[in-house]
Amino acid sequence: MATSTRSGDVLAGRYRLIDLLTESGGGRFWRAHDNVLERYVALHVIAEDDERAAGLVEAARTSAQVLDPRILRVLDAEKEDGRCFVVNEWGTGISLDILVTHAGPLDPRRAAWLVADVAGALAKAHAAGVTHGRLNPENVLIDRYGAVRIIGMCVDAALHGLSPGDVRSDLEDLGGLLYCALTGTWPGPSGSIVPAAPRENGAFLSPRQVTAGVPKPLDLLWREFDCPGVHSRRLLRGGEHPDVGSAAAIAAELLAFVGDTTGMPEELARAIPPINELRPVWLPAVADPLPHDSSRDDLPVVPDDSVAAAAAERPERPVRPEPEETKEPKEPDPPIPLVTELPTEAGMPVFGDDDDDVAWLRTRTTPPPPPPPFEDLPERPLFAPDPPGGVRRPRIPPVPSDQAPTAGPGYWPWDTGSGQPPGADDDTAEDERVPGRNWLRLAMAVGAAVLLLVAIAIAFNLGRGRTALGGDPGSGDTPSQTTTRAARAAVINGVNVRDFDPLGGGTENPDSVGNVVDGNPATTWRTSTYDAQLGPVAPALKSGVGLVLDLGAAHTISSVDIRAVAGESTVSLYAYDTAPSAAPTGDPSARASGSGRFDLTPAATSPVKARYLVLWWTALPKVSDGYRAEISEVVVRGE
Repeated sequence: MATSTRSGDVLAGRYRLIDLLTESGGGRFWRAHDNVLERYVALHVIAEDDERAAGLVEAARTSAQVLDPRILRVLDAEKEDGRCFVVNEWGTGISLDILVTHAGPLDPRRAAWLVADVAGALAKAHAAGVTHGRLNPENVLIDRYGAVRIIGMCVDAALHGLSPGDVRSDLEDLGGLLYCALTGTWPGPSGSIVPAAPRENGAFLSPRQVTAGVPKPLDLLWREFDCPGVHSRRLLRGGEHPDVGSAAAIAAELLAFVGDTTGMPEELARAIPPINELRPVWLPAVADPLPHDSSRDDLPVVPDDSVAAAAAERPERPVRPEPEETKEPKEPDPPIPLVTELPTEAGMPVFGDDDDDVAWLRTRTTPPPPPPPFEDLPERPLFAPDPPGGVRRPRIPPVPSDQAPTAGPGYWPWDTGSGQPPGADDDTAEDERVPGRNWLRLAMAVGAAVLLLVAIAIAFNLGRGRTALGGDPGSGDTPSQTTTRAARAAVINGVNVRDFDPLGGGTENPDSVGNVVDGNPATTWRTSTYDAQLGPVAPALKSGVGLVLDLGAAHTISSVDIRAVAGESTVSLYAYDTAPSAAPTGDPSARASGSGRFDLTPAATSPVKARYLVLWWTALPKVSDGYRAEISEVVVRGE
């Protein structure tokens, strides 16, 4: 049976598909209309035989256990006609990723209030044993009133083929949301289209290092998210650290920073940019027309017989007597001709003080007088008048003979024996010095010097085999583009892992090596504990130890993310087409040193495509009884 969907289809006899919003990974996300309850809903559709179908329905059942106004609810889940679909409550607003992209980072109080609201909703979900699993900026919605809505509780992770998340991953995503709201970049473990947060020596920079003005309490709170493994050491040293052990504790820390929360939703709503907003157009007010007064219709018309008969039966209007002092003989007014006797021309009635006194503004019978003629301008002489005395003085004073330049014959090509060029005493001699010419010459000289320096720099760079600006001609991507591409690459699933110790006994705790790819950060794999640090010379026992990752097939590798217990170490990435049996040699595809997290990203100019990857540690963290590495998760991204 066909599993395709298109606009207008009705699922389960009630959900009519309207707009296809996104389509990826064999699934479609629709805006639909519930014909029974007359409301809009969000609807996810995948094929019934998709391997994610069972997990999607189970995630919908789990999410339905949480009732909170800040979480968009699951309304229905069903399988029919070869399709599996989940119906969610529809929400309107702007997501956090679009907000920081268009309006930039939020101010600290708004950011703290936003994340505190999300943490409060997650605390209620965690109390019911439900986790989100993929809490990224795209799944946080802010409506026009400043209210927060969480999208895709449990369902979004199932649609992306991820295992149900744990509380710790939700808490780390909360820290990522705080980082994103303060800096406009994303450091969280879940994938997002927001640009990745900047790194230094393999570790994320703190918000205060990325954005100026971030308060210290918020910066310390994020550092607790980034370094959860060193809390005990901070306790021993007595250092200040917030409580990030639960979503409720995180919400309390953020609300303590916000202080008075009055009006915070309205403040958050004012931060939303007017994207695709329909604004009303106010037209100017127009006065109502006055009612028609038929008693003032005194235009002369040609009466017909019926009108004349009605006029004969109508009683005459009494004539108002004039005052005694105004009873003087006056000439009678000329009769007003009928309409048929008037010429076709424009006219306007003019009413006097008396209602019966009406005159007509007629067209002028005589032409108007012509305008007065223009006055002639006074004549201006073609040449300036002669000065008093009739002698013009030169504009440039003559050079005295004792100050004339001493030069050999021929200094003045036009020398006439007077020491001045001819015409100096001429009345018509003109000054050839233009104002500002010296400054123009100076500017031209400076510009020529700058151009010469630029040409020398370009020639020097080209001589070294560089580009004109001194860059590497083989590098096509900037580090930020490489990081963004690696962050957007898909996670390669089905990775098999085994310990790799070709220089020692052959095994390194093989019973727990599967913990690095189980998706649970709480489980770890450890190397053996060594008395001395690894290295090529004594007292080191071997030069390295590591892991072999079998991807099942050849893939183009974008990045390998390693999450480890805190401690300085160095790890390199090697790629092979066949299973390795000897210790790796030569230059690695990537290398990283640091503590906690490692991001091994091959250079964009030399892409890596292989089936087997070797993670080779050449330096182990220092522990109380020697040297040992402890790894919790390894994630491979690529195509």
